[in-house]
Amino acid sequence: MSEILLEIDGKEVHAEAGMTILEAAKAAGIFIPTLCYHEKLEPYGGCRLCIVELEYDGWDKMVVSCVYLAEAGLKVKTRSAKIDRIRKMIIELYLAHAPDAFELQDLAKEYGADRNRFEKEASFCIHCGLCVRYCAEVKKKFAVGFVDRGTRKEISFIPEIAAENCWDCKECFPLCPTEALQAAFVLMRALSS
Repeated sequence: MSEILLEIDGKEVHAEAGMTILEAAKAAGIFIPTLCYHEKLEPYGGCRLCIVELEYDGWDKMVVSCVYLAEAGLKVKTRSAKIDRIRKMIIELYLAHAPDAFELQDLAKEYGADRNRFEKEASFCIHCGLCVRYCAEVKKKFAVGFVDRGTRKEISFIPEIAAENCWDCKECFPLCPTEALQAAFVLMRALSS
């Protein structure tokens, strides 16, 4: 693969062609927060927490670093007042759904997010899709999915598939940043008994 050179937070970063900005930053030891990224899964861009600011050919724009490919000559900022303000609001929205999630609480401290800014919608799932994608892409079982849409969207196990595949697997559990998946599993198991 060919190598490209870009700048992240003022640091010269060498990346392989085809890497995303997030992958290039990780390889260079630069931290960008994310909730929906996993190295074994296809980039998703759902949580929007990995937003960064680009400067390229005189243009500035905000992009999601887990899906945006690194390009030669890019100048990337991973922290700025604007980025921090956006991340803070995203975290506050997630806290309305999962106010007790440890990972979100840590991010709230980092970005000064107010856990009570938005009215609680305690579904506990932030729709990061890690469990759904892991089950589909890695395990090839399709036992976990989203049901409904919009504000009513929830995570759910498909009982017929889960009964055959999930009882002993549970590999997706540690991926869940809010533990909503474990609650859905317990509910599904109780309903299928």
